[in-house]
Amino acid sequence: MLLGKKRKLGRRIEEINKGEKLTLTEKMEDKDLLLYLGLTNDANPLYVQHDYASQTTYEKPIVPPIMLTGIITSAISKYLPGPGSYIVKQDIDFINPVYHYDTIQFLFEVIDVNMGNNMIQISVRAVNENEDTTVQALISVCPPQKLKEIDGKELENF
Repeated sequence: MLLGKKRKLGRRIEEINKGEKLTLTEKMEDKDLLLYLGLTNDANPLYVQHDYASQTTYEKPIVPPIMLTGIITSAISKYLPGPGSYIVKQDIDFINPVYHYDTIQFLFEVIDVNMGNNMIQISVRAVNENEDTTVQALISVCPPQKLKEIDGKELENF
C-alpha cells in the first residue's frame, strides 16, 4: 500500500480501443539532461560540450536518444494503457536530432488490439516546433492483467 491507499492500475485490454490517441508535450530542460547524465555517468561530449558539438554536423549539443525513449516508456506506464503495463518490444527510429531546450510533441496511437495474446501495438511519432519528425516508434505492450483476489494475508508492494 502507498500511504494506506491501493495503487490504481491502468486499463486492461478489454477497455482499450484501436484508434485511441494520447498527445504529450515535453520541453528538453537542463535539469532533466543533467539528471540523466548524472544517473548514467554518460559523458558523451555530443550531449554536453558546446565546443565539441559545434564542430559536428549537429552544430550544438543533442538530447541523448535514451532520454526520448524514457519519455515514451514513461507515458505508456503512466497513461496508455497505464500502471501495470509491460513493454515487450520497441522499434524506435531517431529521425532528426533533438536539441537542448526543444519542445517535442509526442503522438501515441493504438493501432492494434490483440485480445488473444493480451497485446496492443502503439505507434509513436514525435515532432519538434518546426513539425520535423524526430522520433518514429512502434511499441508492443501487454496491458495490466486482471489480478487474483488477495486473501488478506499477503502484503501489497505499493
